[in-house]
Amino acid sequence: MSAVAITKALKSFATKQRKTTNEWFFKTAEGEYSQHDKFIGVRVPQIRQVAKQYFKSIDFNEIDTLINHPVHEVRHCGLIILVNQYQAGNKEAVFNYYIDNIHAVNNWDLVDTSAPQIVGGYLYQHQEKLALLFDFSHSPELWEKRVAIVATWAFIKQGEFAPTLKIAKLLLNDKHDLIHKAVGWMLREVYKKEADICTKFLRENYTQLPRTTLRYAIERMQEEQRLRYLKGIF
Repeated sequence: MSAVAITKALKSFATKQRKTTNEWFFKTAEGEYSQHDKFIGVRVPQIRQVAKQYFKSIDFNEIDTLINHPVHEVRHCGLIILVNQYQAGNKEAVFNYYIDNIHAVNNWDLVDTSAPQIVGGYLYQHQEKLALLFDFSHSPELWEKRVAIVATWAFIKQGEFAPTLKIAKLLLNDKHDLIHKAVGWMLREVYKKEADICTKFLRENYTQLPRTTLRYAIERMQEEQRLRYLKGIF
């Protein structure tokens, strides 16, 4: 299967209304984080549908074209194809390819739909390579830092929280709202598994916590406890 055929399949789903919605949702205005991204107006279920249809019959050289495409939805499809190939058993090759092409994972949704499965899933099975996440957490690139924290979701699902807490600590002073949200999201996932571990982290790091991170982290608390944490009353 060629990248041209996949791109054509995606374009068949494109609508002007969805294009406008995507451009607003992903902040493409001048000075916003996606100002240089291009959208054609395809919904995520349709992107997944195309990826599922074609992932078995496309090689890495054609995936190169997809993940480096100027259109966001085409890149997204290429990354979902990689997730599908990883889950089908081509784990090491897909992981190495993903890391070599990490530059293409350049928006929050692209990170969130691929990093937990490919990066997190692989590193959970090969923890001797876990230092890679800490390298990403120190990266000057926004999306590599988001990969670092979101990939730890794979560890959380297995009841291992140390990587999440260590990387969350490293990212507490980051300036970008998209990192604040990602850290809070992962802390919330920890809370859902082991509330005491999450609340201990929140208490110990309260003075450094961005407000957005705190709000995301405590969403699953009972209202009374949530209000106390918002006020720093423990």
